[in-house]
Amino acid sequence: MATETRPVRIDIGICTYRRPELEETLRSLFALAVPADARVRLIVADNDAEPSAGELVDGLRRYSPFPISYVHCPKSNISIARNACLSECDADYLAFIDDDETAEPQWLVGLFSMMMQTGADAVLGPVRAVYENDSARWMRKGDFHSTRPVWVGGRIRTGYTCNVLLDMRSPVVAGRRFALGLGQSGGEDTHFFSAVTDVGGRIEFAPDALVEERVPEKRASFAWLARRRFRSGQTHGRILAARNSGPRRLLQTGLAALKFGYCLAFSGATAFAPITRNRYALRAALHAGAVSGTLGVREIRQYGAAEAT
Repeated sequence: MATETRPVRIDIGICTYRRPELEETLRSLFALAVPADARVRLIVADNDAEPSAGELVDGLRRYSPFPISYVHCPKSNISIARNACLSECDADYLAFIDDDETAEPQWLVGLFSMMMQTGADAVLGPVRAVYENDSARWMRKGDFHSTRPVWVGGRIRTGYTCNVLLDMRSPVVAGRRFALGLGQSGGEDTHFFSAVTDVGGRIEFAPDALVEERVPEKRASFAWLARRRFRSGQTHGRILAARNSGPRRLLQTGLAALKFGYCLAFSGATAFAPITRNRYALRAALHAGAVSGTLGVREIRQYGAAEAT
């Protein structure tokens, strides 16, 4: 007798907080190609105090080829919204995409294909920034807002939630949650994925699984980029502090301070080359954040009401 196989189930989580761009995100997902023998469901986690995205989601249901689950988690804390997606998910795999991004039609197929090829616990895809015409030339040419993973020693050691597929059956993923204490500062995704690889989990990259993100005016500035890099450094410093104690922790602080000084010096030395200068300056902000993190300084607030204003 032939054995009946169960379809693969894939949920897609979209955390949202007062973003009208959510409609464009959802409509891009409606046009997705679906991996063979897979069933897809969308999960929208609304992080606003009021269920402000509910009406938009309800109005779009008739256009969706996939079921949509709407979850109201009113705490203005991105980790709570991400954890709501994890809790709501009953599928084999869970993808995350941000509420201000749009997915290419082959996005999910690209992530899933790489997952099947590698057996990884998580697969990341690239996020391509789309700049307005009036954005600074150095910013557009240097492409400072796009997101790709960083390899250390040939491995991806951490990840992000703006374009990822998780194997929910993996023992290093199942039951794991995002840190609530980082839900307004950011860095909860770095913390989550670092914990996955710390216990032997593997993260791979699917270069063809593309999403795009338009860069709004409030983010198209050096100040916003520097703040973001500083906060990322704080998260990295916090992780280093957790892994090291006593003299080893002081050593990590000293190394981060040296890197800060090095990058700051090169930023000054390349003052007449805007792209190079700003890359070094932003690296300096990252290492300054790492110093702050290793010393236990609280992360700056970035999400929720702080982002809305």
